[in-house]
Amino acid sequence: MIRASYFILVVLFIAFVSCRPEPPDIMTVTGPVSIKKMGKTLHHEHILVDFIGADSTGYHRWNRDEVVKKVLPYLLEARDLGYKTIMECTPAFLGRDPVLLKMLSEKTGMYFVTNTGLYSAYEGKYIPEELQKKTAEELAAIWIDEARNGIEGTGVYPGFIKIAVERGPLSELNRKVVEAACIAHKATGLVIMSHTGPALPALQQLEILKEYGVDPSAFIWTHANNEKDWEKLLEAARMGVFIAFDGFKPDKVDEYLDFILYMKKHGQLPQVLLSHDAGWYSPGQPDGGDFRGYSDIETYLIPAMEKAGIAQFDLFQLFFRAPADAFRIRELPVQ
Repeated sequence: MIRASYFILVVLFIAFVSCRPEPPDIMTVTGPVSIKKMGKTLHHEHILVDFIGADSTGYHRWNRDEVVKKVLPYLLEARDLGYKTIMECTPAFLGRDPVLLKMLSEKTGMYFVTNTGLYSAYEGKYIPEELQKKTAEELAAIWIDEARNGIEGTGVYPGFIKIAVERGPLSELNRKVVEAACIAHKATGLVIMSHTGPALPALQQLEILKEYGVDPSAFIWTHANNEKDWEKLLEAARMGVFIAFDGFKPDKVDEYLDFILYMKKHGQLPQVLLSHDAGWYSPGQPDGGDFRGYSDIETYLIPAMEKAGIAQFDLFQLFFRAPADAFRIRELPVQ
């Protein structure tokens, strides 16, 4: 049953989009969609993730019909809680499956957004050896081609660039992947979402963005909840970076609530993104292993926020406006 306050959020969202110029689209697995239609959004979730490694993964590792059977009830639950759009953050060579996402979109009526890019954390385990040898320009060309011509002949286009770096100083491979993301962003307008964690690699990535002339607002600092010095998160938010607390579980209510209140106090709530990093159908495990649904924020965090005095407009900001602002396709400069 959808909470009564959800309808207030819908009214706020309609007011938000009606007073803006016609916005750029987001790209879903079923085609471009205006941010007016995004609705309530979870910005970082997964359907299927395959950690076997780039040399062994592939579509042969799972049966799409079996995955749909397992995952569909969890998605319908999220839909019935009012969520309309899910950003699916599984990158290539880790279980990205555009066809599976399109099947789920058609069965739920929800929007799913997939990605291009590479996951260069864990010393390149999830990048094929031949791609590790390519230059940043060559990697970017692959991602630009997916954005312009679709992924692997599926007719599905990516809606953002997903990369990942180590938690410490950037390795040579990390730097190359970040540089490739900058090049691809400037050619496509797709936002860069980077699995990052602590501040050190985040700030190093922002320096690379600066070298390439990429605005910080085109960068999502993913897993920022792993950085405990919130002043560093605040500094990045003031630059325009989107700060993603995207590992919510019920035992993290107090931590997430304190952070939300901290960012609201400093006027940076528009740069905050919240999600579960949940799902995770695991190929090779019986029935896909333990699958975690997408309802904990609605069940635990939002009531705690309301009890703490967080207004409906702030909820609208977090689950409607911020994802729309973060994932809108940027307009490319006139050549």
